[in-house]
Amino acid sequence: MVDFNDPDFVNDPYEALKTLRLQGAPVWHEEMQMFLAARHSDANDVFRNKSLGRIFKDKTPEFEWETFNWLHSDSILDSEPPKHTRLRALVAKAFNRNKIEGMRPAVERITQQLLDAIDGKVKSGENFDLIADYAEPLPVKIIADLLGFPESDEHLLRPWSQSIVKMYEVNPSQQYQIEAKKAAGEFAEYVRDLAEHRKTNPGQDLITDLAMVEENGEKLNSHELVATCVLLLNAGHEASVNAFGNGMVAALERPDQCALLRENPRGITETALEEFMRFDAPLHLFERTATVDTELGEVKIAKGQKIAALIGAANRDETVFENPDSMDLTRDPNPHIGFGAGIHFCLGAPLARLEMGVSLPALWEKYPTMQLASTPVRRPTFVLRGYESVEISI
Repeated sequence: MVDFNDPDFVNDPYEALKTLRLQGAPVWHEEMQMFLAARHSDANDVFRNKSLGRIFKDKTPEFEWETFNWLHSDSILDSEPPKHTRLRALVAKAFNRNKIEGMRPAVERITQQLLDAIDGKVKSGENFDLIADYAEPLPVKIIADLLGFPESDEHLLRPWSQSIVKMYEVNPSQQYQIEAKKAAGEFAEYVRDLAEHRKTNPGQDLITDLAMVEENGEKLNSHELVATCVLLLNAGHEASVNAFGNGMVAALERPDQCALLRENPRGITETALEEFMRFDAPLHLFERTATVDTELGEVKIAKGQKIAALIGAANRDETVFENPDSMDLTRDPNPHIGFGAGIHFCLGAPLARLEMGVSLPALWEKYPTMQLASTPVRRPTFVLRGYESVEISI
């Protein structure tokens, strides 16, 4: 059975995931005490089956984990109908497609600022870090701008987020747990203070919209508003950073794909960013809990048992994708499930696509001869898969 903490597996999980997928039905993982759905059809069903809930179980002791617990239990991601229906309706009303498309000038402006800073390094003969200099700050700055966080505080956001999301890994260490509790408390207090200020001093930002939004007489309470803002930052930039970094490294390692981006970056941007999401998934595991006895993919899941969609495995399913282990930046159609499906389909998917749709061609047009300057450094995590550092030379 797969050892999710094995460094060799974390470095390249796809052969082991293929073995799981070829077993057919979801398999039981004794250590994790859950079923693993590796086929595309089964993983897709995990997202869509209404008998499987995203049930957050409070961490204990509660007095230590109080803030971390309600940041999750009062968020869209970790709630189910009717609460999820109410929260998603309120958030979607504020975080709508017009709001997202209205971010395009900000995305273009921030992209250009980052490219200008990179150009300073390049002109002085230095290499640049694709992650630290471009892929990471871009979505953080955009989400911060969207929510109305002061630019002077942007440096606080990524560390808080990274500390919280490490708890989504398999068997997080004691140190990760300590850091997550501290980050949750600090992040929640920061957003709460900002939201309270916006109620009396409204702005043009999403926090103001969330504080004011109303649907059928319902509003977000204080915990729900804070939890939504924290979720938007955590989910809203983790996927973008990792999808961009993973996709770029894979493309730069493949001369034929690199040539496509070099020759016509704008022409293939739309299909390329979808292939980035599919080929080396930024999120690999999403778990659900059976709320009643359920049958899925030929196995019976008892009430209270868990099953996880293995997204990276599903996105390499040979029954769905032609040559699934090959990167094809022109792949179309591309029915990957990198953004989830069903009621938990990623609310921020349009923003992630906008960010990559602007930043990907802009980078290749600026530096068509870029290449890997050293071996990329991968983060030692499986669930959220990405790179710590990717050194680029021109």
